Amino acid sequence: MLTRIILAFLALLAAPLAAQDAPAPRTDLVALETTMGTITVRIETERAPITAANFLRYVDEKRFDGIVFYRAMKLDWEPQPNGLIQGGTQWDPKRILPQIAHEPTTVTGLSHTRGALSMAMGEPGSANGDFSIMVQDQLGLDADPTATDPVWQNGYAVFGYVVEGMDVVEAIHALPADPDKGEGWMKGQMLADPVKVLKARRVAPAAE
Repeated sequence: MLTRIILAFLALLAAPLAAQDAPAPRTDLVALETTMGTITVRIETERAPITAANFLRYVDEKRFDGIVFYRAMKLDWEPQPNGLIQGGTQWDPKRILPQIAHEPTTVTGLSHTRGALSMAMGEPGSANGDFSIMVQDQLGLDADPTATDPVWQNGYAVFGYVVEGMDVVEAIHALPADPDKGEGWMKGQMLADPVKVLKARRVAPAAE
């Protein structure tokens, strides 16, 4: 009995050490070079494999070269600035790839925190080449299993985070919108002068 107690105690001591030794989830870095500066993002290749692979395919096939950030949703909530920016292929038939299966945050363990990249969509499983970047935490976009609406039950799919260039994200977000652009609840959120992505490329991580 005493031996079992000692072994159990040692196992408890070893558990935190094992967690520390566990490798970090695999990720890839991508630089989005815009006319207002570069946004470097960490793509969650391991935790959101379907969504990450989709984004990286757009990057590798240069389908994001020349796209624009066209939308800035501004919220009055604190802290300021608050909301998100959105960019992508905008259903350009020369750029879009097939729609992808949805990866809810309840599966990936990711969340719509500040700097999160999230796929734009109409219904779960309809995302392709448009994405948003959170200016502040937007946890209401995470999956909510208690919701009855399929969209909110599944939430939106997070697949990466900004690691450098949040100042560029905020500068894009601050640009004026055209009050006549956009449809439905997005009217007034479309930028008067969209910001062009000159190129999107994978980048090597900085040497430690």
